[in-house]
Amino acid sequence: MKGFIKEFKEFITKGDVMSMAVGIIIGGAFTAIVTSLTDDVIGPIIGLIIGGIDFSNLSFGIADAQIMIGNFIQAVINFLITALVLFFIMKAFNIAKDKADALAKKKKDEEDAEAAEEVPADIQLLTEIRDLLKKSK
Repeated sequence: MKGFIKEFKEFITKGDVMSMAVGIIIGGAFTAIVTSLTDDVIGPIIGLIIGGIDFSNLSFGIADAQIMIGNFIQAVINFLITALVLFFIMKAFNIAKDKADALAKKKKDEEDAEAAEEVPADIQLLTEIRDLLKKSK
């Protein structure tokens, strides 16, 4: 049991778990933003486009059951907007990452070129001897 508790403590205190927890909290806050965007901005615009239908009140009944199809449509719209926003965020992140990688590669190439230019004297002498031997043959 003692080993289990130690292993669990290590799992909880690792950075990955903490990063995941922060991500979940940020995701919850992001959900509120997307919900407001869809309910307060996108929903009314779509409602105007399709003739003023309010999705939240869209429903139909079967026997005693009331099917709230409007809530489902709103959930689908929320999902699509969330996916679209995440797509744009990841696209911007990947572009920035590619630029940073290209800049790092360029810097490394420049450093490699500088290092190649700074050839030690003994290597320069050996290179000259080699070149002279090639010419004499």
